[in-house]
Parts: sequence; structure tokens; C-alpha cells
Amino acid sequence: MVFQITVGNLINVIAIAVGIGICALNIFQISASTWMRKDARKYFLFFFSSLLIYIAAHLARQTMEGLPGAGIGTALYIVTFIEFMVTGLMAFMISLLIATVSNPKKPKSFNYVFLALLLIHCVLLIASQFGKFFYFFDENNLYHRSQLYVISNIPQLLMMCIDIYLLIRYRKNIRKRIACALWLYMLLPIFAILLQTFVADVQFIIIATILGAAFMFATIMQDQIEQYKQQRAESNRIETELNMASGIQADMLPNIFPAFPERDEFDVYASMNPAKEVGGDFYDFFLIDKDHLGIVMADVSGKGVPAALFMMVSKILVQNYTIIGSSPAKALEAVNNQICLNNREEMFVTVWLGVLDLTTGKLTSSNAGHDFPALFTPGGDFELVREKHGLVIGAMEGIKYREHEMQMQPGSKLFLYTDGVPEATDANQKLFGTDRMIDALNSAKDQPPKKILEAVDTAVEGFVKDAPQFDDITMLCLEYKGKEQ
Repeated sequence: MVFQITVGNLINVIAIAVGIGICALNIFQISASTWMRKDARKYFLFFFSSLLIYIAAHLARQTMEGLPGAGIGTALYIVTFIEFMVTGLMAFMISLLIATVSNPKKPKSFNYVFLALLLIHCVLLIASQFGKFFYFFDENNLYHRSQLYVISNIPQLLMMCIDIYLLIRYRKNIRKRIACALWLYMLLPIFAILLQTFVADVQFIIIATILGAAFMFATIMQDQIEQYKQQRAESNRIETELNMASGIQADMLPNIFPAFPERDEFDVYASMNPAKEVGGDFYDFFLIDKDHLGIVMADVSGKGVPAALFMMVSKILVQNYTIIGSSPAKALEAVNNQICLNNREEMFVTVWLGVLDLTTGKLTSSNAGHDFPALFTPGGDFELVREKHGLVIGAMEGIKYREHEMQMQPGSKLFLYTDGVPEATDANQKLFGTDRMIDALNSAKDQPPKKILEAVDTAVEGFVKDAPQFDDITMLCLEYKGKEQ
């Protein structure tokens, strides 16, 4: 039998050529896309690959049908088997796509049902390959449908019924244009089958499948692009706001050095390196009067914007209660009671608060659950001052705090920090630790406060190397020089 060029055959060839081009173009777009959701990208990639194989197999069957030879007959059975197989795979992929689009939080049972139907489809085809239940080729290598041919479509029809149920059941979750595209893809082949009964020589089923798939993909692709643009715009907005918040937070902390160039009794330097755009650590230093300096180091629970908001409130309260003349312990008690009144999120902050008498060098401090400070005295080394801790601020109302006194001599240096320093972690999850911190401090103990902080920062960076920073790193160093006699 010679392949005859008729109007129907010409339409079929054009449709197949267009279909191959559409599938190849869509596969290229899917492979190159960075904006498409991973699940939709995977389903579409498999779907159009299957559709391309289906068209190629159908074209091969149409070309070889009627040619003589036993080898041709064997090849016809193989390509027809592939053609039938990928129709089930296409239905499977579209069903997964519809289930994901209609209800992203769908139970996995839907996936198992679709997979079971696909396996049934495969088993039926394999059985038909040997028993010729669905189709067969006669001695002239002409294609014929068997009496049980309708059974071959049952798994796909069941998948389609589930798809229709999902589209109706979760119609509120699906955008209208996507729902229309999905409905069109499922209904077009049905109309094509009806039309096929009147015009037998035109493969309307292939044309309908290609057109429906192309329209469905274009619609969902456009929707994905719009969502991606919206997400990018929202991401840019959030990034801008976080940058502004970071700037506001930085301006809340003393960041001009030398901080008090007109004062010769002391020198102070501080730094904060947040793990995120904004952090929960804070430091502060301020003159209470001409003879007393307030010093604060604190660490808020959590990270990010909530911690930054809590940090600002805590900083203002600590400074205000200290400036009005409260002792460190009384100031922390007042701050704790104030925060506990409105702390529904149950956040807390560790605080070390000290007041230095610039005339005598006496340092009075109170510790609300914060890390031990390190003190250097002339002729010695930096050592941790193991004072007694009180409870963190914000945990419980009515807490009383103790005070600790230290006598600073001219040349003494006080180092304050948050737990981001000793708990800095390398790639092997090993902590930097207080011992390494003390060694870094002593390596620069004769240097001014700024150089001391740089030495510790260098030691931390050299330890963690390329490991990500998980916590804010905040440090402050104060050198007491004393009043000139």
C-alpha cells in the first residue's frame, strides 16, 4: 500500500509538524525558565516530552502502515505500543498538574491513585501486546481496533473524572483563566473524537491535543510569569524596607568615634555585626552627668525584625531609667517590670548595665543573664569577671537584681560582648569559645579599644572562615584613663 497524498493526509502532516515544533519550543522554554515553580516545571517537561514522543510514534505508524514485510509489522507493534503508552503518561502528568494547581495541600493519596491508574494502563497494554486485545495489524500491516479497544481508555477516563472532580471541588483555588485552559484541554479531545466520526481521514485527536496543550501551557506560563514579577516586586520592597530598618537601627546606636573627644578620662569603641539585615544585639554608652558614664551591652532573644523592634524598646528604657539616677540594679528592675507588662510574644533580653564613676574609677554593674565581662588591669591580662547573674529581662515581673563593684585603675580596660563571639561556629560545628576570645584580647591588651576589637574580630573570622554567621556579633571596649591630677 502506497501512502497517498490527500487533503486529510496533508492536514495531518502539517498538524504533526506544527505539534513537533510547539513541543520542542515549550521544552526549551521550560528548561531555560528560572521563574516557574519546580513542580509545574517538572510536570510540563515530562508532559511535552511525552507528547513529542506520542506525535513521533503516531507519525511513524502512519508512515509505515500498509508497507509490506515482517520487520515492518514488528516495528508497527513497537511504535503503536509506545504511542498508547505515552498517552497514559500524558494523562498522568496532567492529572498531577491539576491536583497541584487546584489544591497545593492535597493529600498524597491523589498521587497514589493516579500512579495506580498509570500502572494499570501499562499492565493492560503489555497484556494487549501479546493477546492483541486492543489493536492488531493484519497480513497487509494495516491497523485494526479489537473489540476490547474501549478498555484501553478506561485508566485515562478515570484520571479525567478525578481531574473534573478536582476542578469542581477546588474551583475557588484556581484562577479563572487557568481553569478555562484546563477545561479546554480536557474537552477538546472529546469534541475531536466526535468530529472524527464524520471526517475519518483527519487526525482531529492529535490536532486537539496539541492545541489544547499549547494553550494550557501558554496560559499557565503567563500566570507564572505574573506571579514571579509580583514576588520579585514584593521581595524588592521587603529588601528596601529591611535596608532602611538596618540604617535606622545603626543610627540608634552610638557610631561616631571618638565618641567624646572632649573627655580625656576614658576611651570607648564598639561594633555590631548582625547575622541578618537587622539584629537583636545592642550596645550603648552615655554620660549620666559630668562624672558618671553609663555602659550597656544586651542581647535580645531571636533575630530579625521582631528582635530589632524589641531591642529598640529595651535600649530606650535602659537608658532612660539609668539617666534619671537609678542604680544599675534598680534600673534593670524597672525595665523588667515595664517590659513584662506588655510582652505577649514572651521575648526576653539579657543585659549587662554598668555605671562608671569617672572621678574614682569605681564601676558598679548589674547583670541580667548576660555573658561575663572581661577586665584588664595594668601589669596583668584580660580575665573574665565572674559576677552573679540575675534573671533575663522580660521573663518574670518583680525580679530583684544584685550589684557588683569593680575598681578600675588608670589603664584598665573593660571588654563587653554578646554570645555571638564565643559561640561563633566553624564548618565543623566547633565553637570559638571564651578561651580563644581571651587569647585574642591579650594579644592586643596594650592597644587602644578599637585595635582590641579588631584583634578579636580577626580571630573570629580566622576561626569560622567560610562558615555562615548564625548570630549577631557585638563588642564594646572601654579604657579608663582617670582624671589628670
